[in-house]
Amino acid sequence: MKTIDATGKPCPIPVIEAKKILTAKENNAVTIKVDNIVAVENLKKMADGYGYEFSYNENKEDSYDVSISKKNSKQPVQKEENSGQIQSSESPGGMAVLIGSDRMGQGAEELGKILIKGFIYSLSELPTPPKYVIFLNSGAYLTAEGANTLDDLKRLEEKGTEILTCGTCINYYELQDKLAVGKIVNMYEITERLASANSILNI
Repeated sequence: MKTIDATGKPCPIPVIEAKKILTAKENNAVTIKVDNIVAVENLKKMADGYGYEFSYNENKEDSYDVSISKKNSKQPVQKEENSGQIQSSESPGGMAVLIGSDRMGQGAEELGKILIKGFIYSLSELPTPPKYVIFLNSGAYLTAEGANTLDDLKRLEEKGTEILTCGTCINYYELQDKLAVGKIVNMYEITERLASANSILNI
């Protein structure tokens, strides 16, 4: 049985890592170590969705061992990976993701930054990545040196996604020499990309 240490990793990383292990035919079970009950509940939802066996032990406060097994799995039919509006980054149009802030949602700043990190990580794990990810306003910080989103953005870039940051925004926040992934574009280029996209996801 494989063991994953996902302690300290925010949603949806524990679920995605467990799913990767269980997708492989040679792996029939996995144990995931997590440090919060929300992660346990999310793993249970994933297990239930696939018909997997699920159990967990609470070792101590904020320490859980979650066990998921494919034994007696019903293996429900999954949706086709390329169904829906998401298009391959290599197809005409494709999907554009527009990120206008260095955090996600309204409310606590720290939580918003955790959420945007998790969102970009999730984008990098999509079977068919977006054609463009475009950063505006304070979203420019997410492509600059020191951002905790760089590894995921570079992974997207390797899959064929264009990572684009607004030049006006780079100048406003004085990040001209700190771009660490993708390229700088002007508003007309951004408008062209958005106009050509089959779908636009605005965050």
